[in-house]
This record gives sequence, structure tokens and C-alpha cells, in this order.
Amino acid sequence: MFEAVEELIGEHADLEKRLADPAVHADQREARRLNKRYAELTPVIAAYRAWKQAGEDIETARELAKDDPDFADEVKELELGREELTDRLRLLLVPRDPSDDKDVILEVKAGEGGEESALFAGDLLRMYLRYAERVGWKTEILDANESDLGGYKDVQVAVKARGTTEPGQGVWARLKYEGGVHRVQRVPATESQGRIHTSAAGVLVTPEAEEVEVEIGPNDLRIDVYRSSGPGGQSVNTTDSAVRITHLPTGIVVSCQNEKSQLQNKEQALRILRSRLLAAAQEEAEREASDARRSQVRTVDRSERIRTYNYPENRISDHRVGFKAYNLDQVLDGELDPVIQACVDADAAAKLAAAS
Repeated sequence: MFEAVEELIGEHADLEKRLADPAVHADQREARRLNKRYAELTPVIAAYRAWKQAGEDIETARELAKDDPDFADEVKELELGREELTDRLRLLLVPRDPSDDKDVILEVKAGEGGEESALFAGDLLRMYLRYAERVGWKTEILDANESDLGGYKDVQVAVKARGTTEPGQGVWARLKYEGGVHRVQRVPATESQGRIHTSAAGVLVTPEAEEVEVEIGPNDLRIDVYRSSGPGGQSVNTTDSAVRITHLPTGIVVSCQNEKSQLQNKEQALRILRSRLLAAAQEEAEREASDARRSQVRTVDRSERIRTYNYPENRISDHRVGFKAYNLDQVLDGELDPVIQACVDADAAAKLAAAS
């Protein structure tokens, strides 16, 4: 596996030379592509050089140990350090998800449980908004359908990184594990007897597609307009500003009524549609390829619950990777990184096992 790094060193040097050329930056799209690849390769090259240097240090220490036994302990320490570098390098060389640096559209939908489920959907939305705030991402509510008690029947939010992200730290790289059914166990606000109820909400996360990535033919869409419903100003509820777009080839339907103008709602709906079409295309490609290296984390059926939020015990459990912690209040306030990292680590371990 490490022999391939020599080729990557050459590619890395070539990218560095090209990025130093001012003419390259005249094409912003090409410059971003080159910068992205350069950022991907840099930690690999650095780890490889550290790994090679560690090997040379071990040989030197072994030679010295022949004349001075005190160097024997240093040899052992250096060997342990090189084993860690070997594991890190193997992980860096595992093929990455090409969408890892993409922004996402995250949707939360109330499920079984009526108003309680809608309130929980609102809690999940707040959790993701607070998490995005903590890590420095931007968020934008694209569309929302509120419930009577202040929760959400469904809501779509765009989550975007600010500037270039480090490899593995992009929005999709972190939030892709959130898709699935989230179950809550608590005493609902509507419960007068103090009994614990179980309800659920669904989360769908899709990488946001650029227009160039998804081709939508002019005859592929049926666009219907209608009057918005629910809370809103006078212009929202008295004009046909809401938009429903049906993608005829796939039957995917997207509606948006959050904005005041029909044009704005159409643009938001198209953003959501493009992300869903891209996700559908990627899933189909994965099925056709039967990619054996996909981890168990990524192949979990979305219809199965992935996580339980138990309020009486202040416990959060991720059923895919066996993660469990008793700081649910902090997680709901946006401290989601340890939960996500458990999924990232399980995914990496599965990829390493498949590649070995």
C-alpha cells in the first residue's frame, strides 16, 4: 500500500507548482479543485515522511545499541511510535468518500407520536443548529412546516462550511451518519399522568449538489403553485407563493413555502431536489458496484432506529456502534462531536479491515 505514496509525492509536488502559478487562479473552479486535492494529499505526504524518518531513526538506534545497551529501550520506543505512524498512514490511504467536503441539506421529519414527535423534531433541529454554531458552520432554514405546539412536522436546513475544511472535517463527512430514525423516550409536555412515552423523528442528510453535478431536463419537471398554509405574514397566506416540484422521471416531490415570493420558493425547492437526485444517483451507483468496503455504519437501513434519546436517564445510545453516554442534555445543546466520532471511528475500522 505504501508504495503508491511515491506517486502521490510526485502529484503533490506538481500541484504545489501549479497552485503557485497566478494564471491557474483565473479559473476559480479549477483552483478550488486543485486546492482540494492538495489539501487531501498534504497529511498523507507528511505522515509518510514521518514514517520513513522513524524507520531511519530505528536503524540508527539499533546500531548504537550494539555498543551501548542503554539504547535498547530507545529502540523499543521508536518501534512503538512507528507502529502508530503505520496505522495512521494506512488509515489516510483508505479511499475517501468523494462527497466528504460537500455541504449538506438536512431534513427532520416528525414520525410516530403526533405532537410529541413534532416537538422532538424541533429539539433535533435545535441540536444540529447548535452543533453547527459550535464548529463554525453556516445554517439556512430552507423550508419549515410548524406544528401547533411549536415543534416541526418537517423542516429542511442547509448546512455549509465556512471556507476550506480539513480532510475528514467537512459537513457531509461529519453529518452523514445522522440519517435514520431517532427515537425519544420521555414524559411528553402533553402527558398529564407523568407516563414515559416513546416516539420518533426521521432525519435525512444529503450532500448538496451543484447545478453542474445533476442534469435536470426542461421537460423533467412539473411545477405547481398554491397558497401557503400555516403561520406567516399577509403576503405569505394570500398569494400563490408556495411551490411544489415533481421530478417526473423519478417521482421525487419537493415543496417549499417558507419564502414570501414564488421565485424564492422555487429556487429553494430546486436546491433540495438536486441534493436528493444526487443522493439517489450515488446510492444506485453503490448498489450496482456492490462496494464491499462500505462500512456497517453507512449501510444501516434508514428505516431502523439508529439512536435513542432517553430523558429520564439523561442517556444517549447509538445502536449502530454501541456508543452510550449519560450527558444527553449536553448533546442536545450541540455537543455532538463524541457521538459522531464514534461513528467515524467505526467506519474507519471497517474500511481498514476491508482493505487489509
